Amino acid sequence: MTFPQALKAMPILSRPKYAYVGTSGPLSQGIHAFTHDEHSSLLQPMGVTPHRHNPSWLTVSADGRMLYVVNEHGDDEGPGGSLSAYRIAEDSGALNLLGTVPSGGIGPVHMSLHPGGRHVFVAHYGSADVAVVSLAADGRLGEVLCTRRADETGATLGPTRAARGPAGSHANSGHDAPHAHMAQCDPGGRYVLVTDLGLDCIVAWRFDATRGELSAPQRWQASPGAGPRHLAFHPQHAGHCYVLGEESSTLSWLAFDAGSGALTTRKELSSLPPGHQGTSYASDLGISADGRHLYALNRLHDSIAIFSLGADGAPSWQGEVWAQGSYPRSCTLDPGGRWLHVCNQRSDQITSFAIAADGSLQFSGQYVGVGNPTALVFA
Repeated sequence: MTFPQALKAMPILSRPKYAYVGTSGPLSQGIHAFTHDEHSSLLQPMGVTPHRHNPSWLTVSADGRMLYVVNEHGDDEGPGGSLSAYRIAEDSGALNLLGTVPSGGIGPVHMSLHPGGRHVFVAHYGSADVAVVSLAADGRLGEVLCTRRADETGATLGPTRAARGPAGSHANSGHDAPHAHMAQCDPGGRYVLVTDLGLDCIVAWRFDATRGELSAPQRWQASPGAGPRHLAFHPQHAGHCYVLGEESSTLSWLAFDAGSGALTTRKELSSLPPGHQGTSYASDLGISADGRHLYALNRLHDSIAIFSLGADGAPSWQGEVWAQGSYPRSCTLDPGGRWLHVCNQRSDQITSFAIAADGSLQFSGQYVGVGNPTALVFA
């Protein structure tokens, strides 16, 4: 299939004007801004908003006017973390800082917004908790309303070697202590799901949007040593949830009960090609807008795994491609459904792939140099 053919019949669902890239590491300069061409995938640099606190994770408000940033403070600045809110200038894409507040814990690594637009959820790797932070009507960040930890449910540390990891794997990135890695609402906004890598579990907390409180936890236990990292819901069927195990390099397909918040394992399969042996660390996943394909990143193996999703939501291995870089940390599908962009943290670049009608990926030939890129969002 030629490159133009790969794009044939792929509809343009929206036209994002800007893309922003967060960074974390010794080469981090701040938040990089780009214009985006949905036809060619071209990311054209606009400039950098200086930021010395490792702005590693980015989230955009539903109306596209606000950018929220997780700041992983360096060792010389103490163990805490903070969040920043920027207003996006519609005419230029410039970022105007509205304020920075404490994140409510140590080592924030992920942040998401409640569908109601009045709360932010922050996962802290260091202090192993999830924090609920209020949002003002003008989009400014407010106070911490609640913090909860997965070990409140009785969860205990998992083994340092993943039971279902590939043969010869020595992946061990976080079973020394509890580590919250992601906090994400279910599509209905009733529950906040928090992955804990060290405890090998996901806790679904019932969320009270009136008080900003988390309660009535439901715990799902992953396979021993899996190290749940990131999760995603099926775009058409909220009852299907998928979670990536960082240390096991597996994709788990879960049933989600929107009434109780309970999660049940349906299937677990490797995110690495058949027969692979050795150490790798899975990192991020994304699902196509039509719900037919899922993409998962593997670090060290440096690949993008492609899964087809059946009508019943079941994932099946389809293939894999090289990420065209080193240590792919996150991936983002553009809103038009045409492109998959990958942040390769160690090789300091973003690579872009055309998504074909059958879900396969073809490298666009575009490399965009960014020091230690960690996350990309569109606005």
